Amino acid sequence: MAAAVLGATSRALRSRCWLLRTWQTQSRDTHQRASLFSFWELIPMRAEPLRKKKKVDPKKDQAARDRLKKRIRRLEKASQELIPIEDFITPVRFLDKVRQRPQVELSFEESERRALLLKKWSLYKQQEHEMERNAIRSMLEAQQEALQELQLTSPELHAEAIKRDPSLFPFEREGPNYTPPVSNYQPPEGRYHDITKVYTQVEFKR
Repeated sequence: MAAAVLGATSRALRSRCWLLRTWQTQSRDTHQRASLFSFWELIPMRAEPLRKKKKVDPKKDQAARDRLKKRIRRLEKASQELIPIEDFITPVRFLDKVRQRPQVELSFEESERRALLLKKWSLYKQQEHEMERNAIRSMLEAQQEALQELQLTSPELHAEAIKRDPSLFPFEREGPNYTPPVSNYQPPEGRYHDITKVYTQVEFKR
């Protein structure tokens, strides 16, 4: 009986010594192999346990996808929004028939006087146009005759005369004004409230 107890005790001590030597050998080997690439083997990481995935009904998921595809197709078929030109749109307050100006009925003598005045004005503008056209034609004929005479007398001067003048273009000219300009006029700095509407176009890529 005593021999059996001693044998069991010696076996238990031997197994403990073997486990201690194994742990020391593993820890020594681990310390020798420690590096930045194997830090996860040495430091215990605190990881959150995996959450339980919710079960998704495949029918509901497919229905949601179908609704999304249908909405995308509807947006692709829709035409782009046109930007209105507000300058061509008459405000509603100006469409009231009460505000319309009544048509003035002219007498027979007044209508005849205006028609005769219009005919005289048309005849005057026609004569003015013919006078300007004849003056331009006579100047061109005189220019061509002068160039021909210059070519006979001096070809060098004729070559210089027919060269293109680069200072003529760009051509700038100010037309006649209704009133003469005021010298040293300083325009006032006015204030305004910008009410311009901004329209954004949404482009859908297919």
